[in-house]
Amino acid sequence: MGKPDTRRIDREIQKTMRKLDAVRDREMWPLDGRERRAVLAGLAGGSYRVLRGETPSRAEGKLETAWSSAETRLVAEIAALTTERQRVVNEHAAAKAAKKSSGWW
Repeated sequence: MGKPDTRRIDREIQKTMRKLDAVRDREMWPLDGRERRAVLAGLAGGSYRVLRGETPSRAEGKLETAWSSAETRLVAEIAALTTERQRVVNEHAAAKAAKKSSGWW
């Protein structure tokens, strides 16, 4: 028995880490549809208020909320993937120990 096969999960973790870095840099591509709409609505509302000479404080709050919710979602995905990876490793270790204990010696 070799090492457990965690390549797929490791790739997903790396992809999600790249998405998290992009969200922290305020890039739009890793956002899902709901988050993208919230960001664009905040931008449009803030732009409109600035054009009218008012303060865009509420729109800035909406923007910050949208970005933080996207970041929270990605952090949760990474945590779930890491937990799944650990479960695969633990199952492999248990199977290896069971095989070893059922041998001749």
